[in-house]
Amino acid sequence: MKHTVKFILTAAALLVLAAVSADAQVGKRWYINAGWQFNATPGNGYSECAQGWGGYAEGGYYLMPRVAAGLFASYNTNNEYVGRQTYFFDGGAVNTDLYRSLFQLPFGATLRYRFTWSKFEPYVEARLGANYASQHTYFSSMAVYDRNWGFYASPEAGFTWHPFNRSNFGFQFAVYYSYATNRSDAFGINGISNCGFKLGLSF
Repeated sequence: MKHTVKFILTAAALLVLAAVSADAQVGKRWYINAGWQFNATPGNGYSECAQGWGGYAEGGYYLMPRVAAGLFASYNTNNEYVGRQTYFFDGGAVNTDLYRSLFQLPFGATLRYRFTWSKFEPYVEARLGANYASQHTYFSSMAVYDRNWGFYASPEAGFTWHPFNRSNFGFQFAVYYSYATNRSDAFGINGISNCGFKLGLSF
């Protein structure tokens, strides 16, 4: 009986040691990334431009060596200048130039797959969540605006690079496309498409 107990305890200890060793080989089990985001709004009749007024933050945990689940949040502002035109409305008209500003704040959940777990880690990611958006049109003496919510989906591909030994600090680069179902009857918006890239730090 004593020999059996010793055998079981030894086998259990070896299994735990093997699990810990295997876990150490797959790299860190969590990630945190944050940085700058450059965003374009193709096909958007309200404010179609590409600008770098954005940022992001995200984090996740690897449930398996290659697959992680996490959370994200980001923001973008795209501003477009429209030259002087005449606008007609009920009871009158106005001739003016204007600025259009489209602000977006998507947030939600992520599912990430990394191809390797070395210093250089390429990955693909899917994002699902909600998108808060506001549209402001600024005239010379007044402004009009609308606010709306939509469903948000985005595929992303990128990599993280940790060049320093025994350090989680590194760098991230990624490209993405996203679509949100936001609508604004006031400004003729029926969905918002985005594409861009991001540069950030990885921890």
